[in-house]
Amino acid sequence: MNGFPAITLLTATPIVGALVLAFGGDRGERRARATALGFALLALIEALVIAWGFDGKTTAIQFPERHAWIPTLGVEYRVGIDALGILPLLLSALLVPFAIAVGTTPPERPHAYHALVLLLQAGLFGAFTALNFFHWFVFWELSLVPAYFLVKLWGGSERRAAATRFFVQTFAGSVAMLLAMQAVFVATGTFDLPRLAELGRSGALARALETRLHWPGVAPASLATLVFAGVLLGLAVKVPLMPFHTWLPDAYSSAPTGVTMLLTGALSKMGVYGFLRILVPLFPAQIRASLGLLLGLVVLTIVASALAACAQKDLKRMLAYSSVNHLGLCLLGIFAAMQPVAAGPTWALERATALDGVLLQMFNHGIVAAALFGFVAAIERRSGGLVGTHDFGGLRTVAPVFAGLMGISVFASLGLPGLNGFIGEFLVFKGSFALAGAATSVATLGLLFTAMFLLTMLQRVFAGPLDERWKTFPDLTRAELAAFVPVVGLMFALGIVPGLLLRLVDPGIVEFVKRLGP
Repeated sequence: MNGFPAITLLTATPIVGALVLAFGGDRGERRARATALGFALLALIEALVIAWGFDGKTTAIQFPERHAWIPTLGVEYRVGIDALGILPLLLSALLVPFAIAVGTTPPERPHAYHALVLLLQAGLFGAFTALNFFHWFVFWELSLVPAYFLVKLWGGSERRAAATRFFVQTFAGSVAMLLAMQAVFVATGTFDLPRLAELGRSGALARALETRLHWPGVAPASLATLVFAGVLLGLAVKVPLMPFHTWLPDAYSSAPTGVTMLLTGALSKMGVYGFLRILVPLFPAQIRASLGLLLGLVVLTIVASALAACAQKDLKRMLAYSSVNHLGLCLLGIFAAMQPVAAGPTWALERATALDGVLLQMFNHGIVAAALFGFVAAIERRSGGLVGTHDFGGLRTVAPVFAGLMGISVFASLGLPGLNGFIGEFLVFKGSFALAGAATSVATLGLLFTAMFLLTMLQRVFAGPLDERWKTFPDLTRAELAAFVPVVGLMFALGIVPGLLLRLVDPGIVEFVKRLGP
């Protein structure tokens, strides 16, 4: 199986679908949606085949492909999958057909809309499998372009300003990261990420930056820190880490809800993945030197975003801040794992626990957040565009199945035991308490505030007396049930048997922790 170009085929599938939609002529809304869904389901099958063939017991790169691309610049087409990439890859494959099935297809240029959605999926696949920075960066930026046009062309009334802010801020971060990694290439002569990880862990990367780069006005000892800051900025904007989050609420609330499902469910995970794939292996010493500041920003991200969500009266903006809150937990686990500790199996176990939790939180948050935005899309369709928390009330009376399934998703987001949101949060906090107890203790306030705004949302929309306007509010249709029920079922399955995911990542994370050093 490893000799077959499975990853290339997977990445090419949505690109082919996008080309078919772009050049196949305007065939109407239904046919455009059916075509996009067909290619997305094909990609899902291919991703499941890769996951079935993935051996969680080995830490080696699996399904590798390596070809010369631009040899003089150290650029290779090098792809593969390991414990860091397998869950984000599966998540991207799951969410795109879900978003197409649940989201509303715009009547204007539906073929172009779905072509951009598939192009976005190709960018996700490429970014989660690339092992050469240049190759990785191409797909990192490839995902940005369709996301920008999807917001700008089919978003709400504030779409132009939201799309521009999204593009400018994320692109600025990308430029900073690109310049920083060009400095790394000048110092080392390679863009190969596994090779750069070895140099970073040994300290050779920092020494190479000090000896081979000469920037006027910058002390040699400060070069590694400056390069680290550039990479950090590019990744922090994408996650986002506060205070680099200001693009997110507007983009999420202005985008078509199907696109918002992808932005929160998959695109934001590229930033967290970048921390694990690039920042931690290449710059461990710089992270540890800045750990107090980084943990402070993470705590701010978790607590302040939850408080901001409490103040929102728009369902989309409330869930947007909720996503910032949940992704902050991922960064908490990452930075806690970088805390210097004494050598020994106990501390290694706590680090592995925190990082296992990060990967599960990435996957489970993607599923739950996409489902919640999917339910908001259904509310929006039924209400003529209303998404205010005070616009509704008592909907469980007329739509009990709708209320029940969305309620399960809310409780999964809260981390209720037995649902998939619990295990990732539990592992992150278990490992982080042992490694960074003070920061983690403050961060737990985010759990309290999260419960406040999510339960308030549930109460205002579904409980209380039924507003007269919504006496004919329809329950979920059969088509909607066919989309939502498997996803809600997955929340239960992964909450009850989290080993389905842990077996894929734990051995690789244990090896990853060994390479972090004390």
